[in-house]
Amino acid sequence: MTWSTDRADAGTPPLGHLLREWRRRRRLTQLDLADLAGVSTRHLSFVETGRSRPSREMVLHLAGHLGLPLRERNRLLLAAGYAPVYDETELDSPRLSAVRSAVRHVLRGHEPYPALVVDRYWDLVDATDGLALLTAGVAPSLLEPPVNVLRVALHPEGLVRRVLNAAQWRDHLLARLRQQVDLSADARLEALLREVRGYRLPDAADTADTAASPSGVTVAGSRPGDPAVPLRLLHEGRVLAFVSTVTMFGTPLDVTVSELVVEAFYPADDATAAALAR
Repeated sequence: MTWSTDRADAGTPPLGHLLREWRRRRRLTQLDLADLAGVSTRHLSFVETGRSRPSREMVLHLAGHLGLPLRERNRLLLAAGYAPVYDETELDSPRLSAVRSAVRHVLRGHEPYPALVVDRYWDLVDATDGLALLTAGVAPSLLEPPVNVLRVALHPEGLVRRVLNAAQWRDHLLARLRQQVDLSADARLEALLREVRGYRLPDAADTADTAASPSGVTVAGSRPGDPAVPLRLLHEGRVLAFVSTVTMFGTPLDVTVSELVVEAFYPADDATAAALAR
């Protein structure tokens, strides 16, 4: 394929710049990445400085070894003068009918428990009716579309007001978002992280719900025997406890599909299961 810079987006930095930035984000030297990709450091250096024109296959090869999301792989291809290879299809497109069907099947099977689907920015895509249990008492302004799940969870007028282990739950969510920022280098996600990290916690968060782990380490909000970070909240005078699973499509070839996340909440104790069965 002929090298062509006019196919790159005007706002896209040169390929070499992007590769260097991603390599540094992954804390890799040129030698490290060259060894991983099975290329010479000389060739990689030439690609990074613009002295060598890599093939489309080489761009994808390097992107794969850098662990880049599909969206960023497309961006590298554009910077190199090639067309993207991964489609970005609207979720309501007929092409993604099987994806929508799979997601709805998961949600239907999870009732009456809370479950939700979010996009790359944690904006709500779909949910079970059981999600109302988590949004009860949340400020109406936070539930205006597009609904951002992180804001609903952590804003001072959101779910966090009812969460007993608020500091622990907040740390868990912020760690997930931080990991997503590190993986994607997305400016909008970085701004979201700064915003929600600045939210204040309820007064005395977690002070009444702290225990030592079997190793003797004190973990805020946890109790002996907790197998995972729980969500403990007050609901209609009861304490409900949940653990959650996060599911993504395993072999996506579409950017939209690769960025969908399904989070399902399960009762963490018999009392919660009994309360939701009523």
